[in-house]
Amino acid sequence: MAKRETEEIIALTKELVRIPSPSGNTQRVIGYVEHCFAQMGVKTERNRKGGLIATLPGASDSSHRMLTAHVDTLGAMVKEIKANGRLKLDLIGGFKFNAIEGEYCEIETSEGNTYCGTVLMKQTSVHVYKDAGSAPRNQENMEVRIDEKVNSAADAEKLGIQVGDFVSFDPRVQHLPNGYLKSRHLDDKASVGVLLRLAKTVMEENIELPYTTRLLISNNEEIGYGGNASITPETVEYLAVDMGAMGEGQATDEHTVSICAKDASGPYHLQLRKHLVQLAEENHIGYKVDMYPYYGSDASQAIRAGHDIVHGLIGPGIDSSHAYERTHAESLEATYELLKVYIQSKMVLSC
Repeated sequence: MAKRETEEIIALTKELVRIPSPSGNTQRVIGYVEHCFAQMGVKTERNRKGGLIATLPGASDSSHRMLTAHVDTLGAMVKEIKANGRLKLDLIGGFKFNAIEGEYCEIETSEGNTYCGTVLMKQTSVHVYKDAGSAPRNQENMEVRIDEKVNSAADAEKLGIQVGDFVSFDPRVQHLPNGYLKSRHLDDKASVGVLLRLAKTVMEENIELPYTTRLLISNNEEIGYGGNASITPETVEYLAVDMGAMGEGQATDEHTVSICAKDASGPYHLQLRKHLVQLAEENHIGYKVDMYPYYGSDASQAIRAGHDIVHGLIGPGIDSSHAYERTHAESLEATYELLKVYIQSKMVLSC
């Protein structure tokens, strides 16, 4: 893989993670991705849920492939404006309060104004609170300190802050010289960066795909229904490109592409998984087959929605998912390379 392609994937990922996009508030980041596709000459359309579909024409238009990655992220909403002017949060997506303790955040009002803040325990000061270290990290104890002169609920309301305003977290993205990339929201903006560079390669190299291939940039995956619609009747194979989960007992690492055999929804399509493994081995692409015990993807949700499709899941290995995440350029490269050979291969039902 050319160094230029790797650098572009990382640059795209860095741009994407810097755009706040908690589930339910993704218009800006969808607009950014739409612009990227337009610059390549790739036609796109938006679905009613606000997701984006890009189409790469293929030799056969009677059978389609769909690849999906999601651009929505974890986040929060203002649940309550407390009497002291601090904010109680309600979380968006499946993560824990301890993962955001001490994090910088941004509150976006319904008028479009933004204010900075910090997520803190109300018992943060060890000079005041005896239980600063032992108090539960939960909705009751954690709050947002707004970086404005705010000492009451009325002060916060004068800024235009209301219940239901979106709160996003500072990604703190950093790319190290040794190839490691760490940031919040690599799940799943790293995969979106891979798909954007894949589409650019198809256009630049005039690659003739065997089947029309649609790229769905979904915007509600973190809340469970990002990619269960906009699937054409012609769609045969549906491949979710999402993070590979790392941890104790997991095979996934930060230097290969993770191919999922099973997650909380059940097994993925066996023939498609074997096909992906065969492609990786034939093309000397580093991979790991793994299971993710507490995980669901847009592909599994599409199955649950009743679509008659062959479904699969691959993606870069991401450490510390739903917290301050990390991956490596090698994992992004392996994911890109496997996708590149996959979209040029025959469908498993025709092999």
